[in-house]
Amino acid sequence: MAVLPEYLTDQTEENIRARMLDRIPADVDKSEGSFVWDAIAPSAYELFNSAVWAQEVLRRGFASTTFGGYLDLRCEEHGLTRRPAVTAAGTVRLNGVPGTKIPAGTLFATAADPVTGSSSIEFATSKEAALDEQGTAEVDIDAVVAGSAGNVAAGAITLIVSALSGVRSVTNEAATTGGTETEDDESLLARYSAKVKSPGTSGNKADYIQWALSVPGVGGVQVAPLWDGPGTVKVTLLDEDKQAASSKIVSDVQELIAPSNGGEGLAPIGAIVTVAASTEVPIHISAKLTLATGTTMDTVKAVIEEGVQAYLQQLAFSDPLVRYTRISAILLDIPPIIDYKDLLVNGLQNVNIEMAAGEVAVLGEVNVS
Repeated sequence: MAVLPEYLTDQTEENIRARMLDRIPADVDKSEGSFVWDAIAPSAYELFNSAVWAQEVLRRGFASTTFGGYLDLRCEEHGLTRRPAVTAAGTVRLNGVPGTKIPAGTLFATAADPVTGSSSIEFATSKEAALDEQGTAEVDIDAVVAGSAGNVAAGAITLIVSALSGVRSVTNEAATTGGTETEDDESLLARYSAKVKSPGTSGNKADYIQWALSVPGVGGVQVAPLWDGPGTVKVTLLDEDKQAASSKIVSDVQELIAPSNGGEGLAPIGAIVTVAASTEVPIHISAKLTLATGTTMDTVKAVIEEGVQAYLQQLAFSDPLVRYTRISAILLDIPPIIDYKDLLVNGLQNVNIEMAAGEVAVLGEVNVS
């Protein structure tokens, strides 16, 4: 709690016991170990616990200090629910005997890594398929367990888990994407605050933002009213990594706000709503570095990439300018970098890069020497 009521401040066991002893006549032995001291001590401890419990009740009673299930209950009062985890999806390429049937639900997996301790990630086919005349097939898959762990790199899925004769090998030629964790308290509280401070009314801009953010996987929203004439609204989306939202996220938001099949959505009657992913603008960085002794360029490059990516995520849909000076500061804040020269951001020196509406800056190539 940022501010406690006066009656809950300084309610330590020692202070409570001292006040109790002060109420005992002075001619009675109140020293530690006496009958009176020993009789009062347990009560003082329990009263101290009561003060702690009262503080915790207050903490759980306000949205800004509550957490977990208590935050869920507070949000439900305003029609908000925590976004569930989402399963990653992708495709695998199978090779084997032509005509082999692949039932829906067939399991494939990544290999466990005993070095890092990471476990195998299982995926299931979402529909039936069959190997073609060349003995190959592209099959859609979904992670068995929802969450970001299902986002695996290209080539990671190599194991056939289900008993499946006629299939010799499996691989994913592209990374699986779209897996997200259950919404955390910070994100849920931000949506709660936005709804309370900027309530939606009859399809205003705040309504569209809140509708889109209620969909799992959405990490940022821009709304452009009248973007293509009267009655038109464009909703542009980021994913939780502050990059362009996947086609599935875009489809889910479109179906919620204004279904493409003409069904009933949340948008007001007559609104023409277009939902789209943001346009990614790569930010390329190059510089010549002077490094401290014992530092490798590859190590420093990884730290630069991490720092710039974190900076760009902060900017996403909140600040349109990628500032040259901030990129410079990131380099100078890395201890192994003694100095640099010829710093270029997208080929330019001392120039800020500005994002247009619907654009998001993402990390491009980092070339350091």
